[in-house]
Amino acid sequence: MLIARFNIQTRFGHKQNAIELLKQWDKEIGSQIGWKDDKIRSLTGSIGARESLVQHELSIESLAELEQGFQKLTNVKGHAEWGQELEKHVVSGSNFWEILRVIEK
Repeated sequence: MLIARFNIQTRFGHKQNAIELLKQWDKEIGSQIGWKDDKIRSLTGSIGARESLVQHELSIESLAELEQGFQKLTNVKGHAEWGQELEKHVVSGSNFWEILRVIEK
């Protein structure tokens, strides 16, 4: 199992707007490509992390599953417009993906 984590730094005073847009993405776009609520969660900086940090995590079985989701995104109407709206709330150039492997007990 893997965790695919999308990271952004929000502009001062814009964190809640970014969080709301991520929730909208889950409902309107992520659901169209098979990324269900039980596999997604959002996190934000609190103690020892930048308060402006917002992370959006997806639990996946393989890199192939992530790639399939990215492929499907190219055909989802509204994704590009959503990205333009999110950009207003994000520090330019701060976004990046991390892929983490879950160690089973």
